[in-house]
Amino acid sequence: MAVTRENVEEMINQYVVSVGLTKEGTFNEQRRAWYWTIGSAKIEVFVQSIPMKDGSERFFLRIFSPLMQIPKSNEQQFYRHLLELNDSKLGVKLTIMPGSDTVYATYERDIQGIDYNEVCTCIADLEWWADTLDDQLKNQYLGR
Repeated sequence: MAVTRENVEEMINQYVVSVGLTKEGTFNEQRRAWYWTIGSAKIEVFVQSIPMKDGSERFFLRIFSPLMQIPKSNEQQFYRHLLELNDSKLGVKLTIMPGSDTVYATYERDIQGIDYNEVCTCIADLEWWADTLDDQLKNQYLGR
């Protein structure tokens, strides 16, 4: 049986409740996304539809957390460090969205074949990396 967007959204709701949060306190119906904070990390979770050339859609679980602003100095060293972190920090990638100067911890996965345990692992891993990396990067590059 194919996994649907609604199936994954229900899994996200179950995860939220399992960690002591509520759908009412985290879910933004207009954006169809969940938001919460863990430690110093702000977490955003949603399922995104991507249109395909044949007119069909693929759906992806997407999890983001803003880590920090790009520092004004030593940008080349900073970008190199981000690429090195991408190689060593498994399960998370560090990204900068077009037109933005914010670095994000990002996780994405096609929802086909996903189950509740994997949704939990994806979210919990991103939470951990985001709460760890935001502090490490800010300390290293912003002296905080």
